Amino acid sequence: QVQLVESGGGLVQTGGSLRLSCAASGRTFTMYAMGWFRRAPGKERELVAAIDWSGGGTYFADSVKGRFTMSRDNAKNTVYLQMNSLKPEDTAVYYCAARNTIAPITTPNYNYWGQGTQVTVSS
Repeated sequence: QVQLVESGGGLVQTGGSLRLSCAASGRTFTMYAMGWFRRAPGKERELVAAIDWSGGGTYFADSVKGRFTMSRDNAKNTVYLQMNSLKPEDTAVYYCAARNTIAPITTPNYNYWGQGTQVTVSS
């Protein structure tokens, strides 16, 4: 089992920045990748960003490309989502996720989930 704890959400104005953190514990050595998803009211859950745990390859949804970056600290088993130039449409609950399966980096199929953190961008 892998446990995930997110932090860093909050309220920010349009154009502002936030950094989300996700600390993993447990059987972290089994992880192949970690991702950030979001679910906005009335919308389906969306994979926003993902990072390959070993090689560091990344994926970003078109809606956040150029504004969001994702990094990892292997020693701390922590990933970060740096969100810049935030827009009201980025408002959502953001979830950290991890998977222990080998799959394309764009796969939405993850095994482990955090509790979610609210990000609200005011206009």
